[in-house]
Amino acid sequence: MHLKLLCSLALVAVAVRAAPPAHTEVSIAGEKFLINGRPTYAGRVWQGVPIEGRLLNARLVQGVFDDLNPATRGRWAYPDTHAWDPDRNTREFVAAMPEWRRNGLIAFTLNLQGGSPEGYSKGQPWENPGFTASGALRPDYAARAARILDRADELGMVVILGIFYFGQDQRLADETAVTRAVDGTVDWVFAHGWRNVVIEINNETTNGYDHAILRPDRVHELIERVHGTVHDGRRLLVSTSYTGRRVPDDSVVRVADFVLVHGNGAASNPALIAQMVRQTRALPSWHPMPIVFNEDDHFDFDKPDNNFVAALRAGASWGYFDYRMKDEGFADGYQSVPVDWGIDSPRKRAFFAKLREITGGLP
Repeated sequence: MHLKLLCSLALVAVAVRAAPPAHTEVSIAGEKFLINGRPTYAGRVWQGVPIEGRLLNARLVQGVFDDLNPATRGRWAYPDTHAWDPDRNTREFVAAMPEWRRNGLIAFTLNLQGGSPEGYSKGQPWENPGFTASGALRPDYAARAARILDRADELGMVVILGIFYFGQDQRLADETAVTRAVDGTVDWVFAHGWRNVVIEINNETTNGYDHAILRPDRVHELIERVHGTVHDGRRLLVSTSYTGRRVPDDSVVRVADFVLVHGNGAASNPALIAQMVRQTRALPSWHPMPIVFNEDDHFDFDKPDNNFVAALRAGASWGYFDYRMKDEGFADGYQSVPVDWGIDSPRKRAFFAKLREITGGLP
């Protein structure tokens, strides 16, 4: 057993040395995100609001989605082929990335267990596990994710890499499998040499996870576990997120590198977005770090005040969450599978137009 562990560590070490040099390295200085030592959107001001150092993002969690349940797999069939194809999904995701960036998108959330392919779901009979029951990263998921992370690195984009999603965490057998999945994901990132990745332990820790260590009172243990893995003097930046309108707990803010909050449930009420930022900064555990909304499904981009603008004015970053609503077509919604990853719906066009206005776009 000890020999097996030593061999595994040796293979990781070789992979780290063999990894190609990274193009994109994310870091944090105070409340700003930096890429290759320079603040994001350096010098950019919009309507008197400094945009420098923000991590404007979109929730694009389904980039590696698959469904291993034959009873539900047919739900995600493409309209043109009448079949589901996870490799096509990733291929079209990668093809769309340069256009997202040109419009000013510097980051996106990708989750190894995805998100609800229906947008919101009470039950989740589909199987999008990301990991084996014992916590090993599945090779097919790893290969698809690597294509996305490699392209993001080339483009100068940051990936908020989520590990777990409620409704799928029960695919892991026990707490040992959960910690093994965390360790394995971190080692995998280091082995590939990616420096453009920050970790989100789980999407909405408050949303009914089966495993206790993924719930609010213990999830900080996994944040600290990620901190404990150091390669060449470097560790990964890490946090976790909460349900809409929920301010993070002190136990998480105390150890996290950045704060993740969600605007879901705030409706189109910009005042609530600003209030969440103020409440977060008022926590006893608060210390200067970025505050990032990486999920909000309220838009009103044509109005002078909306959740996106309110987050910026309050000093936070904002993330676009778009799913296909009832009776909408294939082009709508980045979370609804099958996904049209283009900018092909009125909502998508409105978001990217606003993003381009605010950021000036990216070269």
